[in-house]
Amino acid sequence: MSLADLLTDLPEIAVHTPAADITRTSLVASANRLGAVLGEAGLATGQVVAAMLPNDATTVAALFGTWRAGGVYTPLNPRAADAEVASQLDALCPVAVITTPALAHRFSASGLTVVTGDDLDWKSTPSGRLPAVPRQYDSDVALLQFTSGTTGPPKPVPLRHTTVLDLIDRLLSKLRGAKSSAAKPNRAPMPNLVPLSLSLWAGIYQVLFAFRAGSGVVLMDRFSPPEFAALVARHQLRSTVLPPAALTMLLHEESVTELTPLKIVRSITAPLSPVQARRFRDRFGVIVLNSYGQTELGGEVVGWSAADAREWGETKLGSVGRPLPGIDVTITDDEVMVRTPTTAARKIDPAFLDRLTDDGWFHTGDLGWFDEDGFLWLDGRVSDMINRGGLKVFPGTVEDVLLAADGVREAAVVGVPDERLGEVPWAFVARTEKGLTEDDLISWCRQRLTPYRVPARVVFVEALPRNDVGKVVKRELASLADV
Repeated sequence: MSLADLLTDLPEIAVHTPAADITRTSLVASANRLGAVLGEAGLATGQVVAAMLPNDATTVAALFGTWRAGGVYTPLNPRAADAEVASQLDALCPVAVITTPALAHRFSASGLTVVTGDDLDWKSTPSGRLPAVPRQYDSDVALLQFTSGTTGPPKPVPLRHTTVLDLIDRLLSKLRGAKSSAAKPNRAPMPNLVPLSLSLWAGIYQVLFAFRAGSGVVLMDRFSPPEFAALVARHQLRSTVLPPAALTMLLHEESVTELTPLKIVRSITAPLSPVQARRFRDRFGVIVLNSYGQTELGGEVVGWSAADAREWGETKLGSVGRPLPGIDVTITDDEVMVRTPTTAARKIDPAFLDRLTDDGWFHTGDLGWFDEDGFLWLDGRVSDMINRGGLKVFPGTVEDVLLAADGVREAAVVGVPDERLGEVPWAFVARTEKGLTEDDLISWCRQRLTPYRVPARVVFVEALPRNDVGKVVKRELASLADV
């Protein structure tokens, strides 16, 4: 089975957007038409198709149309600069580019076949050329996704049909408890609200997850707290996913006073602080459950079951849950290591050569620990850990303390070079109360942290810099310390 087969068992309305509701029949027909267009353009199995598209049903059709033609889909971010897009095209060597009529001019100098999609219809430029040496993958590679670039230049990571399907089925099995991932629920499943761009793997994954579960999707053009609240009410959503940045926006949006009938939010792309999770629960009566996965792994590998949520949801706020069935997770030198049934085989992909052990353990680059009940807790990135004179400072521990202070909206802690100690923690804080001072927060931390964990400085910022999936880009904060 490939991901292309997920179109076969969808509800009558497959995609909800602010502008229209798209039927399963229309979506399938559009995907088939695109597959034919790509075949006529010379696409062969395992070759790359790049796509720069908005968050709408045409993008979903493009994804499945590429797969039905045997291609490898690669999303390009419309917000990327022209120079970055040109560099990505040079690296990808795609056979064709899929975009909208409004964005087609960005590829006019590429010489490639440009397929434009509008209202689920497709048109192709007749003069496009094939690259001299197109990238070629085996038939199981579904998608190339550029990493978020938080620790270095973005690089394309190959994701496989079998790997993604395997992880989705494991997650569905855990969420449904004793029920099989293929079992039909007693009532029609809710549509899955996708609050992220479909140029990101996290956004695409949520579409695939919904389709595998037999539900439709609700697409947002861009996240807005009032629009999110309206969609929750319109579609009567009892659970959904949100990145931490969106959760924080909701917390501080005065016009949103309730999220009925929402009961559970799964925090994706990055863990939400327990402090923020409690605030969200107290304000909206909604439990926030973190989850954990990485683009390189192909999906979620640690999460919550319905039974875990009922028993531990209130007491384990902030944990990312327990490993999915058949997934091995261990801690080595404070780093989270993951082994799945498919990781050992990933050595064939160059992007994984330096991150896989000989026996299939994947270096995630994340710091973490297990509690006595087997729940995993994260403490940030290995690259973010601060060595203060030989003593380890985990940024997440300090950030949680800062977030608990009145007047703090967001906080991030980074290591800054220090002549005597090597490096020391600095805190960067976005505040809600202008009267809050650096001395106030230093004093707050001294009462709650061992001395070496207390920030050497607190710098106030308007907002924390985040990438497109909502992760804080800490290297940008570290650069502020040099100003």
